[in-house]
Amino acid sequence: MSESTGQKPAAILFDFDGTLIDSATSVLAGLRHALACASIEPRCTLDSSIIGPPLRLTLAKLAGSDEAVLIDRLAAAFREYYDSDGYRHTEVYDGVPTMLQALNAAGIALYIVTNKRILPTLRILDHLGWRTWFASVYALDALQPAAEHKPALVTAVLNRHELAPEKTWMVGDSDEDRRSAETNALRFFAAQWGYGSAGGAGLATPAELTLAAGVHRRSF
Repeated sequence: MSESTGQKPAAILFDFDGTLIDSATSVLAGLRHALACASIEPRCTLDSSIIGPPLRLTLAKLAGSDEAVLIDRLAAAFREYYDSDGYRHTEVYDGVPTMLQALNAAGIALYIVTNKRILPTLRILDHLGWRTWFASVYALDALQPAAEHKPALVTAVLNRHELAPEKTWMVGDSDEDRRSAETNALRFFAAQWGYGSAGGAGLATPAELTLAAGVHRRSF
């Protein structure tokens, strides 16, 4: 996809991991650290394919158990590592900063909706110097009570900011991202450079989103 849709969106909701940032190296290191602290061998392959779902679900899959006390211990060990230093090793996909800057400069309101916890999400944004490009940032645990899943989080963001679905797009890399958009009647774009294999209109590069939104290079 490389052509304008003919209608600039008023807002775009972005997934975070696998869409704007590549946190595989730092997240996988944190998961290995958590499992090692509990002397647990992973029950499935520890690679980027497991990144995306909420932390506790990922840990349960790796540990082969959803026993609450164990998952609490693993989550605490992961957070200690990731929140203090691990998040600093987050990598950025080529073209994403230019895309975000261009969309923001064009007057499109940008939001993050992520399964990542809000604390490391904000720390990563501050570390990268991206915070000012976003109208607001949301994670499941940013709501009280926490959102049950991403489709519910997207619904809450649309309601809270009075975003019209017909003027709001969503960009993500996972099937859950696609379902979140469809549930809320949003136009969805699949970030094909990410971890997942979301269906829908595909974006080969971040620059293609700016063109779809009618934001051309002269606006960069």
